[in-house]
Amino acid sequence: MTPRELKALDQRLTCFLEDLLAPLGRKERRHWARVYVQGLLLDGERKSIEPMAERIPGADVQALRQFVGQSPWAVEAVQRQLARKVVDLLSHPEVWILDETSFPKAGDHSVGVARQYCGALGKVANCQVAVTLHWSSAEASCPLGWRLYLPQAWIEDEQRAREVKLPEGLVYRTPTELALELIDQMLSWEVPPLPVVADSAYGNSFEFREQLRRRGLCYVMAAEPTTVVWTQDPNAVPVPPSAPTGRPRRYPPLASTPVPQDLATVAKQLPKTAWKKVTWREGTRGPQRSRFAKLKVWAAHGWRAQRHPARVAEGLLVEWPEGETAPTKYWLAQWGPGSPGLRRLVTIAHARWRIEMDYRQLKEELGLDHFEGRHWLGWHHHVTLVTLAYAFLRFEQARLKKNFWCDLAPSAEVAAANPD
Repeated sequence: MTPRELKALDQRLTCFLEDLLAPLGRKERRHWARVYVQGLLLDGERKSIEPMAERIPGADVQALRQFVGQSPWAVEAVQRQLARKVVDLLSHPEVWILDETSFPKAGDHSVGVARQYCGALGKVANCQVAVTLHWSSAEASCPLGWRLYLPQAWIEDEQRAREVKLPEGLVYRTPTELALELIDQMLSWEVPPLPVVADSAYGNSFEFREQLRRRGLCYVMAAEPTTVVWTQDPNAVPVPPSAPTGRPRRYPPLASTPVPQDLATVAKQLPKTAWKKVTWREGTRGPQRSRFAKLKVWAAHGWRAQRHPARVAEGLLVEWPEGETAPTKYWLAQWGPGSPGLRRLVTIAHARWRIEMDYRQLKEELGLDHFEGRHWLGWHHHVTLVTLAYAFLRFEQARLKKNFWCDLAPSAEVAAANPD
């Protein structure tokens, strides 16, 4: 935004931020939070503290650094307020989207930085990685929570942990464990649960999908074609009589268990009548259309090692575009009682594209990856304030729609009467 455009929105920005910044407490904290959000919204190639301060009259570099990097305001309290507002903001909610985004770094002093796969560069590189959860409607989405991934080396190196001021008691968490933490946080905040969608980094994990089922959540998760499944219920295989001595047999022997097949093999064996053409949305290049099939499967995780987790039926959705020599995408789904229609399932499966739009705009327009601080607290403060700025842009987009009705902020008169 230009300074003139932002000035025209000044009153609405004040109202939008009022309840979101209330958990910060002290007036000066709320002031510098607003200044920081203004800096993020203003046009400028770099959105780190010094260049932003140069663009805002009255901004103080040291005060902003202290506010973002050291001030002990609670990230979680602000994010909880934001989650409530976003739920109201994005009407007709569709899914929760889980994903990861990366922050390339030149040095190795920023919290969590390591040589690891960097999606932003498409290769292994020096970067930070964060897991995010987004609330999404059919038209727009917005992040609700962030978790910075800490490689094991950061947890074990006490000196580095002190340098970046890691909270005491942090233990190593895999990305899927961080994702479950985010989900549990949203459930504890009573954010209305929605079907969870994610890429195969999460969908390939039998344990992760099982944890979603335990929480009563529906999901449509991408999976690799090498995932092995049964197309008949393995629980129906009879258990032979037990021997006269020894423990009673609970499961059939491996030799009598059907051999599972990978998803690619299962898909190629389906009859032509199983494939249906589906149009799921209107894209910038016209209707998004392809061929799909769905069927019931049972995941065979650990079958050869004779592990016996609860084998439950999941829906397998396969996409095989016309003209392709093999299917191109696979998803495993769980919907609880009943099942959505094929078009609805396809729409949910293809909802992840919106999070890529979020990441692009958060980085290119709001400087998500421009933060130059090294500490744990500063990183979390920065991503929270960037999310506030992004939610405000989403609010403005919604407000301009013809049928926008939701009053998300107190009136200007109320705001003026409560300047503190």
